[in-house]
Amino acid sequence: MKFVSCHGLHVCFVKSMSLCVLFPVPPLSPVVSQLTRYPIRQPHWNRHSYTTLINPNMVNAGDMNGSGNLMDFLDEPFPDVGTYEDFHTIDWLREKSRDTDRHRKITSKSKESIWEFIKSLLDAWSGWVVMLLIGLLAGTLAGVIDLAVDWMTDLKEGVCLSAFWYSHEQCCWTSNETTFDDRDKCPQWQKWSELLVGQSEGASAYILNYFLYIMWALCFAFLAVSLVRVFAPYACGSGIPEIKTILSGFIIRGYLGKWTLLIKTVTLVLVVSSGLSLGKEGPLVHVACCCGNFFSSLFSKYSKNEGKRREVLSAAAAAGVSVAFGAPIGGVLFSLEEVSYYFPLKTLWRSFFAALVAAFTLRSINPFGNSRLVLFYVEYHTPWYMAELFPFILLGVFGGLWGTLFIRCNIAWCRRRKTTRLGKYPVLEVIVITAITAIIAYPNPYTRRSTSELISELFNDCGALESSQLCDYVNDPNMTRPVDDIPDRPAGPGVYTAMWQLALALVFKIVITIFTFGMKIPSGLFIPSMAVGAMAGRMVGIGVEQLAYHHHDWIIFRNWCRPGADCVTPGLYAMVGAAACLGGVTRMTVSLVVIMFELTGGLEYIVPLMAAAVTSKWVADAFGKEGIYEAHIHLNGYPFLDVKDEFTHRTLATDVMRPRRGEAPLSVLTQDSMTVEDVETLIKETDYNGFPVVVSKDSERLIGFAQRRELILAIKNARQRQDGVVSNSIVYFTEDPPELPPNSPHPLKLRRILNLSPFTVTDHTPMETVVDIFRKLGLRQCLVTRSGRLLGIITKKDVLRHMAQMANQDPESIMFN
Repeated sequence: MKFVSCHGLHVCFVKSMSLCVLFPVPPLSPVVSQLTRYPIRQPHWNRHSYTTLINPNMVNAGDMNGSGNLMDFLDEPFPDVGTYEDFHTIDWLREKSRDTDRHRKITSKSKESIWEFIKSLLDAWSGWVVMLLIGLLAGTLAGVIDLAVDWMTDLKEGVCLSAFWYSHEQCCWTSNETTFDDRDKCPQWQKWSELLVGQSEGASAYILNYFLYIMWALCFAFLAVSLVRVFAPYACGSGIPEIKTILSGFIIRGYLGKWTLLIKTVTLVLVVSSGLSLGKEGPLVHVACCCGNFFSSLFSKYSKNEGKRREVLSAAAAAGVSVAFGAPIGGVLFSLEEVSYYFPLKTLWRSFFAALVAAFTLRSINPFGNSRLVLFYVEYHTPWYMAELFPFILLGVFGGLWGTLFIRCNIAWCRRRKTTRLGKYPVLEVIVITAITAIIAYPNPYTRRSTSELISELFNDCGALESSQLCDYVNDPNMTRPVDDIPDRPAGPGVYTAMWQLALALVFKIVITIFTFGMKIPSGLFIPSMAVGAMAGRMVGIGVEQLAYHHHDWIIFRNWCRPGADCVTPGLYAMVGAAACLGGVTRMTVSLVVIMFELTGGLEYIVPLMAAAVTSKWVADAFGKEGIYEAHIHLNGYPFLDVKDEFTHRTLATDVMRPRRGEAPLSVLTQDSMTVEDVETLIKETDYNGFPVVVSKDSERLIGFAQRRELILAIKNARQRQDGVVSNSIVYFTEDPPELPPNSPHPLKLRRILNLSPFTVTDHTPMETVVDIFRKLGLRQCLVTRSGRLLGIITKKDVLRHMAQMANQDPESIMFN
């Protein structure tokens, strides 16, 4: 950390992870910055410019007498001051300043008494308490969801007679009549055909089971989409694009509300159980963030400060990935790399703690009965060899191509859904896709089962006790090796049958996932993407294994694959393929490798995973820089400035600012010549978030900036609480009231809602610099001046539209500010 003082403004340089942020603060307080070289005009700092809770004793006594009962904004705090309207961006500088003032007040009061000191300690520990509560609730919900999904998925095929709430596996665990050879069959578990018509084999039994499988899937899907449509429209989708946008400072009221939490938890169980090609991992991040929003609302430190609330949500996102994949470290890195916009070191520690508590809670519940956090935990007993890097890189190429294909096709379909009549019938769309999925999925055993079980089987190494078709090799009867060291063997008929079934399942998953992701139900993308890669990887792995067995004398196999040796592990190829496809869709790298590493528990497979992840990203980036979440953000028109995007065009601030030539003049307030009626008329006739305040409309010398919402609240409060404020009362933003004729109505002083240090740039500032400022400071707007004279304003929406225009995209797609 390096401190610098320049023209009375104290700044410090901080490099935290990949994010650098600048905050102007009063003297003696640091400002995080790397932007001091920019040609920015920064007026003097007013320590009250962002303050919303005003001490009535601070009002000048002279103002209360000689000027006739002047009120300086408000006598006491009232609700909604300092808050933001829906679908608007927060002011990060303002929130930082408010938190600094709050902390300074608590610190000074802590020296006054023991009770104030205890309150300061409680305030300091409130963040850790919130993290503990988030971890406990997120872990509990994830465990309940896993147990419910396991039961309802099996319910489509049969029921346990001894206890109907048992899944197939749990039912046969409790049976004393289960044998090892028929461990998936027990008298207590009966398929629907056995229960209804007393037959388990034959065409009629197959048709009845097929029909009931489809009916159960349609029932689950219809119930899910109906609950979302009626009670919580925000519970649909993955949630990660909106979480990324919210963490960047955007306000979406209700998206993290209690109803959304409840409905998303319930419907997530229903849609995963229906057999649709979607996962629960992405929505679990949304569920965890809903938990974070709920608990942060219980503490004023977070409920009254949108910037601090977003620190909690970043940690909650880490807890969500922790319970989704059983990867607490991967969850922290996912929050840092993929979703968080502002991630200070303190948030890193708290994210780690929240992820730890969530993983511990899930492990205590043990939903899979294997003492693991995920269903597809595997351990391999054979190392990888350098010659295998080539097929690993080929899987990375496949993952990048699959990611590009999926993003383009899915965005085209979602755009069609938004712009045609198709979007008017979300329930019908879900029913049709579910019916198609169930009809095609049932005949193939690899698409009939849940996707998590499929991935688990594809990841598994073939041991002597495995009964899967994928492990139907021709065994040597004279083999005396240990169970964990079975040599490569020729493939049997079961393996060849499984190969063509996997090929059909791969094509089906690729196509159906394009149409499933984005429907009006909770839908995650992690598991379907991993399934596509795992199927491709397993087939490649079996191919390499058989090639090494039959051609062990080839030069590429001669040095490391001797006859009778266990050379190739097809399950490892499945894992590498899963990582490659997930990376191609999401563009994750570091967090992806760590998540996959935590799934296997082996350090020695990091290099294959890294090779596949990097190759996948390179190939996908060659066709487009956007991942699936960024593409959906742009499709929905959210105001998200991605730090990964580069702006290299040679335009200036004057090319982007409003007003432009031919447009109406900029709407401004004057410091002491407008009446209350004039201000209210200006607010009514415009929809701007705020207004620059100038000396006069002739000079246009900039004084400050007033927020629209605070103007409305201040005037409303003054009319209710201050006598003499009428429509023709003069509104002034100066320290001293203007000279008024005798018998004039009482003026209204609103200086304390005025930001005396709005961020300004000159008209010749390069837009590359302006974009960098908006990214790193999280600004809502920036004023453009020349020699102190106001020329125009640049909002976040203007910046995004300009960037879209420069990229030959539709600038009108940016709908929010």
